[in-house]
Amino acid sequence: MINLPELPIEYLILFGFLVTVLTGLMLYALVNMVEMVYVMIFRKPLYRHASIWLKKIPKDQKAILERQFTFYKRLSDKEKRFFEHRLALFIANKEFVGRNGIIVSEEMKVLISATAVMLTFGFRNFYIRSVKMIFIYPTEFYSETNETYHKGEYNFRFKALVLSWADFLEGYDIENDNLNLGIHEFAHAIHLNSMKEKHVGATIFTDTFYELNHMLASQETLRERMITSGYFREYALTNQFEFIAVIIETFIETPQQFKSQFPDIYAKTKQMLNFNFSGY
Repeated sequence: MINLPELPIEYLILFGFLVTVLTGLMLYALVNMVEMVYVMIFRKPLYRHASIWLKKIPKDQKAILERQFTFYKRLSDKEKRFFEHRLALFIANKEFVGRNGIIVSEEMKVLISATAVMLTFGFRNFYIRSVKMIFIYPTEFYSETNETYHKGEYNFRFKALVLSWADFLEGYDIENDNLNLGIHEFAHAIHLNSMKEKHVGATIFTDTFYELNHMLASQETLRERMITSGYFREYALTNQFEFIAVIIETFIETPQQFKSQFPDIYAKTKQMLNFNFSGY
């Protein structure tokens, strides 16, 4: 029999720690490989929610959602818990600033944040890190960027989203006119954020948008029908950034009409957002 020297307890602890870390890294790499294959086949993330312990929101915030946010009301009880969790984290992660005498209220924080959470609910990474600050004006505001009055704008350089509160509310007052300021401006932010970040949701978003552009470039009759139908407002034709913001507005507000008139574009938009929820 050979007697092996006993190792100090510190060495055993260190060895156990290293084995645990290496095992974790191997599992992480394996999951990423599996997800890469899954995304290539199904064009959506392997999973959307990674949190085990879900944050709760105060009763007054939940009441605002139940009273004023249609998308939330359509979710299942399980989906509502994830939505509330994400809402709590999003509100905590952003700085809300009132301008021209406006005082930021819970209603403002909840409804603006709920818009962002809704648009990214198909993603695993939902923070929209290219937005740090959200400025809220009572009505239209003067923009130094192009020296004119705006209802909303997104500034990628300063990571700032700016909204007229009156026009933001009007976007939800009429839910089927394909005009929603909050959705429009957050769509800009998500678009540019996806071009910068490398997570799976961002990759699917940008890749699908390129596919959509290729589809429109190669199908002249489809492009002409988009122009002549009157379904999409002319502002969509300004540039690719306005195009994506307008089609996302349209997708959210009138999904069944969108699907009926332009099923191929609808399918790409749905894939871009991974939007497999009630009503869509």
